[in-house]
Amino acid sequence: MKQPIPYLTFFGNGKEAAVFYEKTFGLEIKGMQTYGESDYPSPPEAADFLLHCLLSNGNFGIMLADSTTIGESGATNVSLMIDCESEEEIKRLYSALLEGGTAVMELQDTFWGAKYGKVRDPFGYTWDLNFEKGQAK
Repeated sequence: MKQPIPYLTFFGNGKEAAVFYEKTFGLEIKGMQTYGESDYPSPPEAADFLLHCLLSNGNFGIMLADSTTIGESGATNVSLMIDCESEEEIKRLYSALLEGGTAVMELQDTFWGAKYGKVRDPFGYTWDLNFEKGQAK
């Protein structure tokens, strides 16, 4: 079985989120299509909404789409955990996600021997960032 790929849902700001995540995580947009570019039945006001977007770099990837229904977007009780490869990486991601976001748990050294922080990004998604200090790669 392959690693799961998070599929994040928005309402009208999916393109903005794609650019944010592309920059924050160093991803490349591998494919992007709007409702207007497809023959998928959708309301006319959703023509510029994302029907599908894949961003990836190596083994890391996320997918995005805009819902055409108000209230069907955003995070609920799921957070996305990133197992960082270095202290520099965790610091960079924490700072980038915090731009326009909210700290849920400040970046700090933990009792389990890791550096850890939790951030709700500007789009309402929560990211758990963890770097196991003894596991530097």
